[in-house]
Amino acid sequence: MGDYDMSKQPPQRTRRDALKTMGLLGGAGAIGLAGVPAAGNDSIQEPPAKPSGFYAELKALVDQTPLVDSHEHLPDEAERLHGSKRWTQMFQQYFGSDFIAAGLEDGSVFGGNDDPLVPWERIKPYWNAVKNTGYGQEYRIAIHELYGIEELNESTIPKLQEAYEKTITKGFYRRLLQEHAGIESCQVDRGPYSETRQPGLLLQDINIVAMQSVREVQGISGRVGTTVNDLSDWHETIRLFFKKYAPFATAVKSQIAYERGIDFERVSPEAAEEPCKKRLENQELSANEQKRLQDHLFWFCVQQANEHSLPVKLHTGYYAGANYMPIERVSKNPAQAAELCRMSPETRWMFMHTCYPYGREMIAIAKHFTNAHLQSCWAWIIDPVGTKNFLKQYIVAAPANKIHVFGGDHWTVENVVGHARIARNGVFASLYELVDEGYLSQKDALELVEPLLRGNARRIFQLEKKYEMAKNVPWNTEE
Repeated sequence: MGDYDMSKQPPQRTRRDALKTMGLLGGAGAIGLAGVPAAGNDSIQEPPAKPSGFYAELKALVDQTPLVDSHEHLPDEAERLHGSKRWTQMFQQYFGSDFIAAGLEDGSVFGGNDDPLVPWERIKPYWNAVKNTGYGQEYRIAIHELYGIEELNESTIPKLQEAYEKTITKGFYRRLLQEHAGIESCQVDRGPYSETRQPGLLLQDINIVAMQSVREVQGISGRVGTTVNDLSDWHETIRLFFKKYAPFATAVKSQIAYERGIDFERVSPEAAEEPCKKRLENQELSANEQKRLQDHLFWFCVQQANEHSLPVKLHTGYYAGANYMPIERVSKNPAQAAELCRMSPETRWMFMHTCYPYGREMIAIAKHFTNAHLQSCWAWIIDPVGTKNFLKQYIVAAPANKIHVFGGDHWTVENVVGHARIARNGVFASLYELVDEGYLSQKDALELVEPLLRGNARRIFQLEKKYEMAKNVPWNTEE
């Protein structure tokens, strides 16, 4: 199908090489802009200049080692080619929340298709308050590296709008992800399972939230040709769904922690039968009935994950958005995660987002439980310095083969470029500081780069096997 062969290691590239590939150096290139400095966005998130030697060797190794991206929400490129091309597109998922937290009342400013300067006038009063957050730095890095925009203001926004539109052309996912950011592949969550047109680049997770809560019944059953009248039918539908998609999937994922705790009890089919029947009949469930049903179906899906040798990713910690996070519930995630590890030792648990802001507790769980793995996806832009310190603490406390350092967690591919830069700088700073403080030798630090950036993820998600499977999926239409 012409899919990129990811079983072969991509060539080592410097950031300058990547920029050249995209036509961002030495005159107008693929994006149609000139004047981007060769060193990239060195004014943001770059460590201070130091002599060559180990510092330079470690920095080069971190910058040039391909990344495995273990969590995204990217739609297929074809959707972006026909969708909105407004410069505020990159604000809509996370950065916009910082503006709201800073006092912006109308979040709709990030949608629509009005004059490019209109949204700027609305957000301008809050710009200085949010531009240095992780979300803000990610955005500033991305628009600098991709479009040559040094500062966001009235005079640069028309240029940004023009460049943003010109970038969104066929093949821009590979240009931005692989050629520019050095990302080997992404693991994407787009509903129960997305039959992506780029299966070798956008590997997919099976999302079980709808299965847990008996939602999207017609859509899920329609994919496997079943009719659902009771819990037994729903069990069979889930089994067949896993049978169809698990060979190609990288993991099972649930973000149900946005709705409730992750305190899943073992519930018998008999206790879940009546709540399931009521859900299928669109009757309202009591809180107790809903928990029983979700708990039972959670463990049923985990059993399917185990049978198909898929890790289970669980959202933990911080909530996206603004003004509604129940921090008391979030604070219980670590204890509940530990109980899951104890209850199902055969499951490879992947606890996402460092459970921010409860990272130290999660390190204790990874140190104690063989089957506990941690992901710092999203965390680098929630709190760049805190995540750097989390990684430092993790490296000297827990086994280094159970941490996965990058996932952009984005809907827009452009944001991933900025996030990847912050993550690389954070990994470099973590390792360099541990050497400088005497906790690692230089050799130890250099040896950790490959497993942290991609080796651990390649192993735990069986990526060599998944890359091979992706070449022959029936829905691969990439030319």
